[in-house]
Amino acid sequence: MNMFKGVGVALVTPFQSNGQVDFTGLQRLVEHQINNGTDYLVVQGTTGESATLTQSEKQEVLDCVVDVNDGRLPIVFGHGGNNTRTLIDGFDNIDLTGVDAILSASPYYNKPTQNGIISHYRALADASPLPVILYNVPGRTSSNMLSSTTLELAEHPNIIAMKEASGNLDQVGAIIKRKPAKFLVLSGD
Repeated sequence: MNMFKGVGVALVTPFQSNGQVDFTGLQRLVEHQINNGTDYLVVQGTTGESATLTQSEKQEVLDCVVDVNDGRLPIVFGHGGNNTRTLIDGFDNIDLTGVDAILSASPYYNKPTQNGIISHYRALADASPLPVILYNVPGRTSSNMLSSTTLELAEHPNIIAMKEASGNLDQVGAIIKRKPAKFLVLSGD
């Protein structure tokens, strides 16, 4: 999946003073990224206020970005949470037209075991209509995906990459050293 090399920008969601999504501002933001060397766009990642938007707002934001992008750059859509079943069922309620991959942060709050993380991601990847990018961000989730966990998940045919934001360079190095050739390691820090 060479389309996810280079700089992928996690888009913020601009708001108007009344709390509504500022779609004009979002359009300008997407054009700015496209015109200034961004290699791919990340929509509704944790930077994009995904935790504070309704499902319909998330879809409207995604639709806006897809429309403005018009196929010029690859798009990654953030679809994460700590309820595996809800995430899987959520695929039925999201129009992913124009999206190239799913980014999913490791389950937060529950502090799952490494086996729990593996089970979560395997179920998500089995159900996902698009390739999945793992996201390890222990500063936000309160649990770290060990390199051994990432490497086990890297063998799943629908898991294509890891956005690694642990800040642990030894861990990142171990993943890079032992990962399958096609598995990408993206810096999230």
